[in-house]
Amino acid sequence: MKHLIRAAAGALLIPAFALAAAPAQAQETFRIGFVNPDRVLREAQPAKTAQAKLEAEFLKREKDLTAQGDALKAASEKFEREAPTLSESQRVARQRALVDQDRDFQRKRREFQEDLNARKNEELQQVYERANRVVKQVAEAEKYDAILQEAIYINPKHDITDKVIKALNASVASPAPAAGK
Repeated sequence: MKHLIRAAAGALLIPAFALAAAPAQAQETFRIGFVNPDRVLREAQPAKTAQAKLEAEFLKREKDLTAQGDALKAASEKFEREAPTLSESQRVARQRALVDQDRDFQRKRREFQEDLNARKNEELQQVYERANRVVKQVAEAEKYDAILQEAIYINPKHDITDKVIKALNASVASPAPAAGK
């Protein structure tokens, strides 16, 4: 009988100790933050600098393409106006020339778009890498356990995007550390 009483008392003490330990464990919190990568790419100075660099790099080619497109359109409209008065051989020759010009224009436009996309991806990759380093620095400095970049809903109090943008803008003045450091 004494054995049963001790066992029952022991069984009651175990949950009591667990309850006493629960507040200590409950005080340890999991700290999360959220970064909106779209805002970083729109508002951070390194992203704006990359965009301006791309615009300057591709401006001349874009203007040349626009001029070539305008010339092709004008030549096509001129051909439409003059076609009824042209002989069959002249009409076929000019039509062939317009088709060749259009093919050349489409090829140049496609190459331009491919080159622009490739360069944009290169520049964005550099901005992402720099932003990820800054996010990690902010997370470590402020003792975050996790930083999310995508969420269906996030409470605005967890949004650290402004801090990341400010830190990125501040890092513009200082050179970026070498990769792997």
